[in-house]
Amino acid sequence: MDALLSPRRRHLLTAMGAATLAAACGVRPSAASGALHFAGPTMGSTYNVRLAGGPFDAELEAAARAAVEAAFAGVVHRMSTYDAASELTRFNRHASSERFALSPQTLSVLARAQQVAAASHGAFDVTVGPLVGAWGFGAAAAPRDGAVARAALDAPVGWRQLSLDPVAGTARKSAPGLQIDLSGIAKGHAVDSAAQALQALGFERYMVEAGGEVRTQGLNAEGRPWQIAIERPDSWPQQVHRLLPLQGLAMATSGDYRNFYEVAGRRYCHEIDPATRAPITHGLASVTVVHEECMAADAWATALIVLGVERGLALARAQGLAALFIVRDAGGALRDAVTPAFAALTLPGAGTARG
Repeated sequence: MDALLSPRRRHLLTAMGAATLAAACGVRPSAASGALHFAGPTMGSTYNVRLAGGPFDAELEAAARAAVEAAFAGVVHRMSTYDAASELTRFNRHASSERFALSPQTLSVLARAQQVAAASHGAFDVTVGPLVGAWGFGAAAAPRDGAVARAALDAPVGWRQLSLDPVAGTARKSAPGLQIDLSGIAKGHAVDSAAQALQALGFERYMVEAGGEVRTQGLNAEGRPWQIAIERPDSWPQQVHRLLPLQGLAMATSGDYRNFYEVAGRRYCHEIDPATRAPITHGLASVTVVHEECMAADAWATALIVLGVERGLALARAQGLAALFIVRDAGGALRDAVTPAFAALTLPGAGTARG
């Protein structure tokens, strides 16, 4: 899972990635020309927003920026494991099987997480919080030495131990020690929330990006679908692996090269396999998923990279997902594997919202 909402993200790398993506969108940030760009820090990373269809005045720009930043701040307030006062942190401290009241926003994210967990046979599992921390990728400081305490490995993990009651507005742990980590889905939800905030203000042509997760609507300032960059794994300086035209669709990527450490020649990445309770070790470098909803794209990208290329491709095809798998061989060479739905996005006239 991505180490979202973390102040320990690789800020320079993230910022460069955002700049690469923004440049790929082919829009000059000029209010006079009908295009506008603004950016800032969020969730231990950065965000970029591009608007088309202006002209835009200072008041409209300020309203858009305020709406986007309020949307991001709301997600942090509810779902960050780095905020001791967040709703999620308080739920994690709730060492009881009694029901716990949660906001509709958090419950909706948990509901989507449980749907993807069931569909992926547990490859996506938000209850891996203790494992994320034990391997050195969580909010609590943990040594990055490749060693994990037995107590952490024995911690309760399993998406079926979390039950939701959307009518009552509550969640319940069947194992009181269950710990939730929404890093693999909350960032996508944050992008969706920011996009909805822009939509509520009347914007119909925009691109919202936060830490590499993207949602688009309408056409860019040049009258074309937004050209979204997919990063090439392991490249430095960063390089664009592919450009994807998107209109009315969202995109999320999970990779093993964004947050990792090495001990004695072995690589430990932040993508945790709930089945093995350890970081993934297969040769899949990244998975990109395109979906109508960024939250769903985010969760599915995490699930598919956990499964690996063979099982992940099979499940993505069965689910009708548009997914790009970038596979790293033993020598470090990269190759692509795509689902039919992803291949269709690169065809002339593709990249628009599906019915």
